[in-house]
Amino acid sequence: MKKFAIFASGSGSNAEAIWQAIDRGDLSGECVLLVTDKPEAKVLERADRFNIPTFSFEPKTYASKAEFEQEILVLLQALGADYIVLAGYMRLIGDVLLTAYPKQIINIHPSLLPAFPGKDAIGQALAANVPTSGITVHYVDAGMDTGPIIAQQDVAIAGCDAAEAARRIQAVEHQLYPRVLQQVFIQQEVFK
Repeated sequence: MKKFAIFASGSGSNAEAIWQAIDRGDLSGECVLLVTDKPEAKVLERADRFNIPTFSFEPKTYASKAEFEQEILVLLQALGADYIVLAGYMRLIGDVLLTAYPKQIINIHPSLLPAFPGKDAIGQALAANVPTSGITVHYVDAGMDTGPIIAQQDVAIAGCDAAEAARRIQAVEHQLYPRVLQQVFIQQEVFK
């Protein structure tokens, strides 16, 4: 069974969907840590309800990204984490973690990449007046939302305001992400 850490910066609805999938037996994995760069993030309350150990930090208290990533890496290695799963982590991953976890850091993004990378992807899609946006699950590289795509799913957003488009996309994310993680974890077990 693969062990993984979730990195999140906000409310943690995708993290909770992953933890629920584990509890239902739909995801064969063990979440060994939640990492957040926002000590006040609501995801910490969700992690507590699922008895997930947490590490929160404030990036500005470190001299560099490499310094806080090195501290996180020590924790991940001590816990035996095989993967890092980004679930609304609003920070680019740096060289320390990219080097330690090649093709083992996975992100979910609320658009059909390469369209609308970066922040406010839903707002970007609505501003472009596209009838369909969606979700992309991808491996993380040094760029912003540029890593190899694992899976995508369309979501119709025509006629939606920002709140409705976000609800539609998030509902699909909560189903897609645990399913894709299961496929990645199982596939890695097969090729081990």
